[in-house]
Amino acid sequence: MTDTPKPNGPLHGLKVVEMGQLIAGPFCGQLLGDMGAEVVKIEPPGKGDPMREWGQGDKPSWWRVIGRNKYSVAVDLRTEEGQQLARDLIGEADVLVENFRPGALEKWNLDPVKLREANPGLIVSRMSGYGQTGPYAQRPGFGLIGEGFGGLRGIVGEPDRMPSRVGISIGDSLAATYGCMGILAALHHRNQTGEGQVIDVALYESVLQVMESYVADYSASGHKRQRSGAILPKIAPSNVYPCKDGDFLIGGNQDQIFKRLCDAMARPELALDPRYATHLARGKNQAELDAIIADWTRTLTVAELEVLLLDHGVPSGKIFDAEDMLADPHYAARESVVTLEDADLGPVTMQNTFPKFSATPGSIRKPAPREVGEDTAAILERWLGRPA
Repeated sequence: MTDTPKPNGPLHGLKVVEMGQLIAGPFCGQLLGDMGAEVVKIEPPGKGDPMREWGQGDKPSWWRVIGRNKYSVAVDLRTEEGQQLARDLIGEADVLVENFRPGALEKWNLDPVKLREANPGLIVSRMSGYGQTGPYAQRPGFGLIGEGFGGLRGIVGEPDRMPSRVGISIGDSLAATYGCMGILAALHHRNQTGEGQVIDVALYESVLQVMESYVADYSASGHKRQRSGAILPKIAPSNVYPCKDGDFLIGGNQDQIFKRLCDAMARPELALDPRYATHLARGKNQAELDAIIADWTRTLTVAELEVLLLDHGVPSGKIFDAEDMLADPHYAARESVVTLEDADLGPVTMQNTFPKFSATPGSIRKPAPREVGEDTAAILERWLGRPA
């Protein structure tokens, strides 16, 4: 028997059915669960979500993050019995999250139109590579494809090399985040009208939304942004700079901050030099300015540079890895990471729930389900009133 969820988080009392695999749908479910929703994850019997096997290192642990605050119910959606069970659960839910290829729900007799006829307040968040409509809707669309179609992949990396990736599955995570945002907006609408709705989240459009003026620059002046490595073209100084024992980030690209950086360098004359005195001038002479700063930072250790720039009020910082995060006092003070005891892996430290709420804080109330379907009996009893 699984315990009834404890009242916690701003979404406490919200019932969510998560249907989907890999990252976009499950990460959306994680966000909702972190904020207090009761998330029932429908998994295919057997191996379940492939995320159970994903991760790096000798003990892959990604599932412990993306599966937290969820209840696993095993359902075979290829059978009439499984489809009926899914309909029964969705009939009791406030939200359905899914990230299958468009048409999959309809094939399984789970058409959102019919689901909302039975449950008018239901909010359905549908995440897919290209969206539910348009000539590309049926194309398979993993995160990297959406990142390319949305423009991101083309501007990441060094200009003389092949396009790179950000290092995480950012396209999927953006789609999940916009899916969660859409659900919260739809809940506000439902609170006013009682009406649910369907939210169409295209992965590529979620990427496109964060592309700043990428399209507008081309539309207005024909400018096509290119790969620029560690810099932002015409924004200087804003780069990673070499030290004696590592690399360090400096953002001195505002006139007053640049003056403080020049004072820290014991080069106050640079702030008065016409080549660097203004934002436009620094952008025009970005490469030579970066070279001057790099020659200076090479004479210092990371620790020495950090203290010096903090004393002068210059935005700057180290490039953290996981080891740094676990040892950092700011991470500890804000409880940015939290350690859970895992039956298989032992203590596992992961990111906490965000954002932070003053009155209704989110939390990790339940570890990720160890077994596929381990909560089936408890959920059927609690949601549907069926004997466990």
